[in-house]
Amino acid sequence: SVRPLSDTDPETERVHLELLRRASPARRVRLALSLSRSVMSLSRDGLSRRFPDASPEELGLRFVALHYGSDLADELRAHLATRKQ
Repeated sequence: SVRPLSDTDPETERVHLELLRRASPARRVRLALSLSRSVMSLSRDGLSRRFPDASPEELGLRFVALHYGSDLADELRAHLATRKQ
């Protein structure tokens, strides 16, 4: 079988997968949520660096557009505009 490209030692990967298999469902959920928070934080940090003059609202809209699509971001932008009136 062909292994995907990886810089992880095969024994380390085996041990890691075994630990994940033994983890309780609650532990797996905590790990998944932690990873999701980390990825979202890195994404927001990247947007902040790319658009340093953008307001927090604009950065949030860019985040939505990037991860959920421009249609949703446009709808959210319109909704936020009606709330400001």
